[in-house]
Amino acid sequence: MYLEIVSPEATLFKGEVTSVTVPGINGEFEMLNNHAPIVSILKEGTVKIVGNITLDKEVEDQFTKGNNNTTLLKINSGTLEMNDNKLIVLAD
Repeated sequence: MYLEIVSPEATLFKGEVTSVTVPGINGEFEMLNNHAPIVSILKEGTVKIVGNITLDKEVEDQFTKGNNNTTLLKINSGTLEMNDNKLIVLAD
């Protein structure tokens, strides 16, 4: 699936990923390929991206590497929209 993460300052990431786990207001949930369309509000927590991704030098300090091809991004809040195998995360 295609993931795009946008903050008020910049586009932090865009590219193909295997899965994304986000901190929803009703609990953490994961999205995989061909997930049903969804719009959700996010709370403070960590966005977990699974996949072999490459980050731009300008934003790589905002991410941390986890285990097994996992990349982590801490957020304060945000919203997301998943539709047609494209996930857009607007993160603060």
